Amino acid sequence: MDKGLLLQSITKYLLGVIFLGTLLFLPAGSFHFWQGWLLMGILFVPMFIVGLVMMARNPGLLRKRLNAKEKENEQKTVVPVSGLLFITAFVVAGLNWRFDWWVLPEWISLVAAVLFLASY
Repeated sequence: MDKGLLLQSITKYLLGVIFLGTLLFLPAGSFHFWQGWLLMGILFVPMFIVGLVMMARNPGLLRKRLNAKEKENEQKTVVPVSGLLFITAFVVAGLNWRFDWWVLPEWISLVAAVLFLASY
């Protein structure tokens, strides 16, 4: 097992969890934002499992995915713009929870999570 790859994987994973958690819970002003925890779970639990499978079966692919750099000019523009949109969406979700801008029934969040997980 490549210990350097394992360390890089764990580091990037944990930084992703901390970054996304900050984007969700800081604007929400609370850790009681259960939909934020649900989102973190449906994103990071499968990501963790896939990372373990890739580490065991195809470490080269994991290394490639961890060090992905776009080469096409169009993609070099699309990636930062989509990243900004994702960041904005997470911050707005936290602010929405804090200020009750749009109130959805809880069952909608749960059904959406089930459908998302079923898509795997």
